[in-house]
Amino acid sequence: MADGTEIQKLAMIGCGSMGGNMALLFAEHGIAVSLNDPSEETMDQVLATAKKDGLQDRLQKHSSYERLCKSLGSPKVFVFSLPHGTVGDSVVDGLHTHLDKGDIIIDASNENWQNTQRRQGKLVPQGVYYIGMGVSGGYQAARRGPSMCPGGEERALDIVMPLLRKVAAKDSQGNPCVAKAGTGGSGHYIKMIHNGIEHGMMSALAEAWQIMNLGLLMSYDEIAAAFDRWNEDGELRGTFLVGIGADICRQKDDQGRHVLSIVEDKVVQDVDGTEGTGIWSQLEAVRLHVPAPSLTTAHFIRLASAFRADRQRVKEAFGGQFPVQEWGEAKGDKSLVLESLRKAVYATFLASFVEGINIIDQADQEHRWNIDYSAVIQIWRNGCIIKADYITEMLAEIFSEPHADLDLLHNKRVAQELKKTVPALQEVVLKGVEHNAIVPSLSATLEFL
Repeated sequence: MADGTEIQKLAMIGCGSMGGNMALLFAEHGIAVSLNDPSEETMDQVLATAKKDGLQDRLQKHSSYERLCKSLGSPKVFVFSLPHGTVGDSVVDGLHTHLDKGDIIIDASNENWQNTQRRQGKLVPQGVYYIGMGVSGGYQAARRGPSMCPGGEERALDIVMPLLRKVAAKDSQGNPCVAKAGTGGSGHYIKMIHNGIEHGMMSALAEAWQIMNLGLLMSYDEIAAAFDRWNEDGELRGTFLVGIGADICRQKDDQGRHVLSIVEDKVVQDVDGTEGTGIWSQLEAVRLHVPAPSLTTAHFIRLASAFRADRQRVKEAFGGQFPVQEWGEAKGDKSLVLESLRKAVYATFLASFVEGINIIDQADQEHRWNIDYSAVIQIWRNGCIIKADYITEMLAEIFSEPHADLDLLHNKRVAQELKKTVPALQEVVLKGVEHNAIVPSLSATLEFL
C-alpha cells in the first residue's frame, strides 16, 4: 500500500446495482471482495453473476460486521455504496468497534459532501481515514470502469489510488479517469456539481429534441441521425449524452414501437428522496451567490416533470395547452436551422461547465480544499455522463496553464467560443417562443451570456 504493497482485499457494503457491479469490477481486477448488504437476496444475485463471469472464487458474503472485518487484511479497506443520508452514519457506527488506526473507508455513494466532512471529523480520533468519492457513469460504468472523484487525506488517497487507477475508465490515450480531487469533502462536492452540469446538458438536448420532433416534424430515426452527425464532428463531438440520445431515439420495445412514443414524461428522482445531488447543487449556487441559470432552470423543469398529475390538472384548468407549432422549415431544407440548433445546444453545454466550475471554485475558496482543476477535467474525460471531448480538451489546455483564472468567462478562448453561438441562440430562442417550444435552458443560457 503506502509501502508499495497493493490492496488485495476490500469490503463492499451496499450491493445494489452500483455496489454490486463495482464489486464485480474489483474482483475482475484480482481483488478479493467481501460483500455485506441487509438483503441476502441482493448479495446472492451478485454472487450468481460472479459465477457466470467466472469470478466466484473472488467474492464471498458476510452477514455480520465482525465476520466481514475478519475477512479483510490490514489496513482494512471498505467501499460504501449506500443511499445518501443517515444510512451511512448507521454503517459507520456499526463498524466502529471493529475499526483500527489506518483503516480506510471509501464512500462511493452519492453522499452529501457535508455528511462526508462530518464523518471525516468523527473518525479522526480513531485514526480512520474516510474518503468521499463521487462515482459517475451509472451502473453500467460501475461494471466496466467508472469515472471516479476521490477526496480526502493525502496519505489515504496515496494508498488507494493504485487500485482506483486500475479499475477506472480510461480516456482515448489510455489514461485513467480518476485523480486526487482535493481534501475534505471535495470529491463528493465535485460529483454533486457534475450532476448539476449533467442536468443543464440534458435539458438543452431535450429542448432540441422537442423542436426537431414537434417543430420540424422529424421522425425519431431522423433525429437519431442528426445526433449522430453532431456527435461525430465539431463542438459536440464525443459527447456521451448526444450519443445515447441517438440510441434512445432508435430504441424500440418488443412490439416494434419507438420507446419515446410511449414513455411518460415524469422524472421523479429529485422529489422522491432517491437522488439529492441536483437539489444540493442548486442550493450551493444560491448560497455562494454564483449565477448558474442554465443549471437552475434545468432543475426547475425536472421538478415540473415530476408532478405529471398536477400538470394535467393545470392543463384542464386552462382548457388545453399551448402546443408546439410547426416551424416554416419543417417541409423544406432543415440544414440551416439544425445547424443553429446544434450551436445553441453547444452553448448551453459549455455554459453549464462554466457555471458548474464557478460554483466549485467558490466552495474551494471557502473550504480550502486545494482542488486540482486539471485533475477534475481528467476525471471528466471518460466514463462519466458529462463526457464531452471538445469541451474537456479545451478546458484541459486552459487549466494546464499556471495560475489559470478559474472564472472561465474571463478566458478569451471560452469567451470567443460562447460569443460565436449567440446568433444561433437568439434565432432558436426567438423561433421557440414564437412557436410555443419549451426552451428554458437554451433561453437561460442566452440571458447568462
